[in-house]
Amino acid sequence: MVSETSGMVVTSAEPTTFDEPEDGAFRVYLGDDKKNLECRFYEQQFPEIESLVMVTVRHIADMGAYVSLLEYNNIEGMILLSELSRRRIRSINKLIRVNRNEVVMVLRVDREKGYIDLSKRRVAPEDVAACEDRYNKAKQVHGVLRHMADKRKLYLSDLYERVGWPLYAKYGHAYDAFKLALADIPEGDTDPFDTVSMPAEFRDDLRTYIRRRLAPQPIKIRSDVEVSCFTHEGIDAIRESLYAGIAVGGKDEGSGSQIKIKLIAPPIYVLSTMTLEKDSGIALLNKAVEMIKESITKSGGKMELKMAPKAVSLREETELQAMIERMALENEEIDGDAPEDE
Repeated sequence: MVSETSGMVVTSAEPTTFDEPEDGAFRVYLGDDKKNLECRFYEQQFPEIESLVMVTVRHIADMGAYVSLLEYNNIEGMILLSELSRRRIRSINKLIRVNRNEVVMVLRVDREKGYIDLSKRRVAPEDVAACEDRYNKAKQVHGVLRHMADKRKLYLSDLYERVGWPLYAKYGHAYDAFKLALADIPEGDTDPFDTVSMPAEFRDDLRTYIRRRLAPQPIKIRSDVEVSCFTHEGIDAIRESLYAGIAVGGKDEGSGSQIKIKLIAPPIYVLSTMTLEKDSGIALLNKAVEMIKESITKSGGKMELKMAPKAVSLREETELQAMIERMALENEEIDGDAPEDE
C-alpha cells in the first residue's frame, strides 16, 4: 500500500523518510509502542570511569542498591554497600531511598555484560551541584527532542545523531546551543542550527518549541527586615523608610522590577520582587534594604536584617502566607463585652 502525506511518502509498515533527502531526512516511525522515543542523552553508550552520573534508586538489596542511569536510557547499575558511605552504616535507608535521585561516581564498566559499578561515598559535596546542573540542562534538551520526535512520529535517536550530539560536540552542551539559537545572532556569527542538518520546516518548529519551553521563568526574591523607631516621628519615619525602599524598584535601570513590602507582624516586614535574573534581583533588594536602613537611621530609628535577599520556593512562600494569616487572626480584636444572648 502506498499513501502520501505532507512532505512524506509511506510505502509500507517499515520506517521511511522525508521525500526530500537533500534537505536532511529523518526516518518516520509507524508503530504505536513508543519505542522510537527511547534514546540516551549523550553520544557515548556508556559513561566514562570516574565520571559523575545521575541515577534513580530502583531496589535496595543485601549487596547494595540497584539503580537506573537516567542519562543513559535507564541502563542498570549498582551501588555496592561498601560504596554508600565513608562512615559505618547503621541504617541503609537513611543513606539511600527507593525512587530518589542520587549523584554517583562510575567505578567500573563492563561493556560486554552491561555491568556498571557505582559509588556514592566518593562523590565530593562540591561536585554534586555541577552534576545536577549538567543533568537538568540535558533533561531539558531531551524533553525538547523527545517532544519533536513524538509530535512528528520520528526516531528520537535520529534527532540526537543529527541535531543533539553534534551540538554537544560543538558547543559543549546542546542546551547552550539552544539558548544561543533563540538569541539575536550578531552579524558575522553563526546560527547554531546552521551547523546541523535538518529540514527547514523542522528547524522552524524546533525553534518555536524551544522558545516556549526554555523561556526564562520569573524568580521571586525575598528579604525580611525589622524596622523600628521610637522617636517622635515614630510610624511616619517607618512608613517613609519603607517607601524609600519601594522606590528603588522604580529607579533600577531598565529592569522594571517592582518591590513590594508586606507586614508580617510589627516590627517585621518582608520585601519581595519578581525577576528573570536571580543575581540582579538579589542586588536590587540589597539596594532597597540599604535605602531603608539609611532612611530610618536618619530619623533615629534602626533596621535589622532578619533574612538576607534570596530566591524563595513556592513552599516557603506558602509558609509565609500561612504565617501572615495566622498573625492577622491572632491580632483580631475580640469584643468581650458583647451582651449575652437571652
